[in-house]
Amino acid sequence: MHFESGGRADLVAKETAEITLIQSYLPAQLSDSEIDALIAEAITATGATSVKDMGKAMGLIKSKAQGQADMAVVGAKLKTKLSG
Repeated sequence: MHFESGGRADLVAKETAEITLIQSYLPAQLSDSEIDALIAEAITATGATSVKDMGKAMGLIKSKAQGQADMAVVGAKLKTKLSG
């Protein structure tokens, strides 16, 4: 937060309160283990065996995790699984 470096504790408190309020309306985020389980499920369900099959698996994962996980992180994890 830029307000911290500026010594504005009053604005830090206000921003923190707003962030907390906004987060209460967002869907719960999936844990790393839940994301890993979704990736494994998608690989099995789509028969993905290489990075070429990534699109099919991501489509399935997105339908189940949209709004509950950072898809860039999920995509990177999936790519790692399919590359190895």
